[in-house]
Amino acid sequence: MFADRAKIFIKSGKGGDGHVSFRRELYVPNGGPDGGDGGRGGDVIFEVDEGLNTLQDYRHRKKFAAKDGEQGGKRRCHGADAEDIVLRVPEGTVIKEAESGKVIADMSGDNRRQIILKGGKGGLGNQHFATATMQIPKYAQPGQPSKELWVNLELKVIADVGLVGFPNVGKSTLLSRVTNAQPKIANYHFTTLNPNLGVVDLPGAKGFVIADIPGLIEGASEGVGLGHEFLRHIERTKLMIHVVDAAGTEGRDPIDDIYKINAELEAYNPEIAKRPQVIAANKIDAIYQEDSDPVQALKDEFEPQGIRVFPISGVTGSGMKELLYYVSEQLQKLDQAPIIFKQEYFPEDELIYVDLPYTVEKEDDMYVVEGPKIEKMLGYTNLDSEKGFAFFQKFLKDTGILDELEAAGIQEGDTVRMYGLQFDYYR
Repeated sequence: MFADRAKIFIKSGKGGDGHVSFRRELYVPNGGPDGGDGGRGGDVIFEVDEGLNTLQDYRHRKKFAAKDGEQGGKRRCHGADAEDIVLRVPEGTVIKEAESGKVIADMSGDNRRQIILKGGKGGLGNQHFATATMQIPKYAQPGQPSKELWVNLELKVIADVGLVGFPNVGKSTLLSRVTNAQPKIANYHFTTLNPNLGVVDLPGAKGFVIADIPGLIEGASEGVGLGHEFLRHIERTKLMIHVVDAAGTEGRDPIDDIYKINAELEAYNPEIAKRPQVIAANKIDAIYQEDSDPVQALKDEFEPQGIRVFPISGVTGSGMKELLYYVSEQLQKLDQAPIIFKQEYFPEDELIYVDLPYTVEKEDDMYVVEGPKIEKMLGYTNLDSEKGFAFFQKFLKDTGILDELEAAGIQEGDTVRMYGLQFDYYR
């Protein structure tokens, strides 16, 4: 079976805990705290592997976890950072959050390697908490927790042109004639059980990548037949060659076939159905009707709609040159940027919004906000970056912390403390 989908569980490593210890050596009075920091937990990283073309590696193994960072040690020894776990996928793999279906990453184009879940930061040892008034701190910071997600992996092939149509209309034969691809070809339905890719080279014109998508049938968008399994593979194509059996060798009406397949595309994704199409009226070598011309009927029906019809024969090669040069010309008129799915789900942000407790209290002239929710946010957010600081402001507003501070009577210029972070409050 061609594996183009998988659902897996991923988990980053926990940060190592900071250590509590005190320097005790002969002739060294009042040695002071010397607990070391914990090591960083391992990241979960996805990386494109040019040698892969399926998600077969994820069909049986479903859980992948990075290791935890080591705990800090005595004498200010830093715990070892954990190794990252690298998951290799074929180019074109889209990673989605399983519950919402939102895109986390598209491993295509320039995106060859991406950290999906960052490991937890190591906790600070007690050496960092000594002050003039607290010279023997017996507290060390715990490592930041790990993060985990269920994600769906979907492989969407990368091609400029997709071949669509009913089963057994000659898509694989066309692909084998115009490219070096060698798809399985036989005279029965669903010969093609996985997408085939080929490169079309044209003298004097720009070539393109073409994909043979397994045959669709009526109801494919609802899960009927095999074709619905592969509709996702036309999501990246810029133009479609709609291959139709112009000779009607299986007793179907070619015009009706085109409308039915287009209806399936519309039902699956209306945006895809609006993309440019070219009709390849195949099997003209098998047309024996004397009283009517099915190719002319196709032209009369679709060319007024702006869809060109090219009579071809996958067996003899007739009409192929005209079709391919026209397709190349049309591609040059379209946006040349590859179709990349934009990130919709940000694990770093989403995980911070997990429902955890916090408290807002006034101590002397200062407002103190503490709790697991605040500790988690501070551990995952880099406040030194512009993006991190903007997220921090949004976090305070969206979680209702600002409202609670105002309810507690905070005024402009008052100081807010969140563990080691202090700032003045202004609207």
